[in-house]
Amino acid sequence: MIDPSRIRALAFDVFGTVVDWRSSIIREGAAWSRDYGIEADWAAFADAWRGLYQPALSKVRSGELPWTRLDDLHRMALDQILPQFGLAHLDREARRRINTVWHRLDPWPDSVAGLTRLKARHIVAPVSNGHVALIVAMAKRAGLPWDVVLGAEVAQAYKPDPAVYLTAADMLGVAAGEMMMVAAHNGDLAAARSLGLRTAFVRRPTEWGPGQTIDLEAEPGADLAVESIEELADRLNC
Repeated sequence: MIDPSRIRALAFDVFGTVVDWRSSIIREGAAWSRDYGIEADWAAFADAWRGLYQPALSKVRSGELPWTRLDDLHRMALDQILPQFGLAHLDREARRRINTVWHRLDPWPDSVAGLTRLKARHIVAPVSNGHVALIVAMAKRAGLPWDVVLGAEVAQAYKPDPAVYLTAADMLGVAAGEMMMVAAHNGDLAAARSLGLRTAFVRRPTEWGPGQTIDLEAEPGADLAVESIEELADRLNC
């Protein structure tokens, strides 16, 4: 049984846990269709683009690429998939606008209220693979009440590299066991747990759309498993 009073900081995965990247891209796709006179299956487009996310991070982790911010990795992936959707003709400005959709992702309905409640008693911070400018822009638009922005850029490493989690704890001045990693992804939580962090699984069964087959339930080992960030606030007595 976890003692809420021992948790001083909550570290949040962002993409998929706090914000709904897939629906946000589909929503913006309607505007791109109108403004650029293009048509595409925007759900398939979102899935294809996100599908290149981990392979891109792996190139940085392996040293195939030097440290590269997520905006630039997203742009490489975007340029790769545009021909697949008949959009290779889009010019530089259109590509820039589409690529920055990751700065404008909508929060899940429970995110802002849940984070606000948790913030009253804990430090709340994103520990994301997004770089600082991206996460700050997203937070300003969506009203995400972070105390500080941490993550991959601060550590110059991408999750699940231990440096990402341990650098965050060090910068917040807390021991690993005083920080709880919150994510909708079991792999993220397993990496954090192996370093002594407490963990909470937030179920997001439609992150990948109605046919999602992964991360539908918490794997053994999670300290808490909840249906929303507001339920997490309930469980931590906030």
